[in-house]
Amino acid sequence: MAQLKPTRKRSWGRAVPYLFIFPWIFGFLVFTLGPLLFSLIISFFDWPIVGEVHFIGFGNYAEMFTDDPLFWTSLGVTLKFAALFVPLNIIVALGLAILLNQKTRGSAIFRTAFYIPSVISGVALAMIWSWVYSGDYGILNYFLSLIGIQGPDWLNDKQWSLVAMVVASLWGQGSMMLIFLAGLKGIPRDLYESASIDGAGKLRQFFSVTIPMITPTILFNLITSIIAAFQQLTLALLLTGGGPMKATYFYAMYMYENAFKYFKMGYSAANAWFMFLIVLSLTFLVFKSSEAWVFYEGEMKKNPQEKLKAQGRRRSL
Repeated sequence: MAQLKPTRKRSWGRAVPYLFIFPWIFGFLVFTLGPLLFSLIISFFDWPIVGEVHFIGFGNYAEMFTDDPLFWTSLGVTLKFAALFVPLNIIVALGLAILLNQKTRGSAIFRTAFYIPSVISGVALAMIWSWVYSGDYGILNYFLSLIGIQGPDWLNDKQWSLVAMVVASLWGQGSMMLIFLAGLKGIPRDLYESASIDGAGKLRQFFSVTIPMITPTILFNLITSIIAAFQQLTLALLLTGGGPMKATYFYAMYMYENAFKYFKMGYSAANAWFMFLIVLSLTFLVFKSSEAWVFYEGEMKKNPQEKLKAQGRRRSL
């Protein structure tokens, strides 16, 4: 019995860390992994909220690709939105971070001011932009009228509604700005001093020092921007409802309506898994391309052939 007590104490000591993380594990299994797997299962069923459930195999996926024009419409709108939103989001966030990285008086106040919009709820943000974009009393058209320009009805004009959604979505990129700012703070000042001694100007330093050193940060923000672009729903739902003429009918809205307007839960789950595959594919492509342009610890990430050569040299030594 005397030998069992230390063993029990050691076993209990090993179990204690798992008890601390058990609430997170339980929440992940019940509220994340469980619903994720359940959505995959019901995507193979005709699963109405009320009524009988029938197994239809890949029927939902076949209908989505061959017999649902709204699928292609919503996917096209989302791809256009992503093509505009992702690069602009990166450029605006990086530009603000560079401005806030300057040693000027009151920079902390500006950081707070630029970050506040990112914590405003989507409903409040939609209310603000509905006032800004209004064709009758909108502040944007008022300022345009001061310089002799007749502004359109932004949210009800098919040509401008998607652009209006992109600009409104850029308003809440305070978190990305702070991530870029942290990346800029981590660049050693010695690199700028060396570049300056070599005769590099500010523009040359930006492209030869700043950009290469924050490429890991750019990679992270690029992936999160792609994910955010495909998840766009709140602003479009509240500002335009998908109009005019489906010009802002995003893929996330298409899934939402299939689930909660038409009560086709299985079909909506199939839509969601297809979007997951698109985002996964784009993320994979970005990661693969990162081998050519992302720098880690001051040098370019080696490609697989170079890694194999380096390993062979080590073995020979």
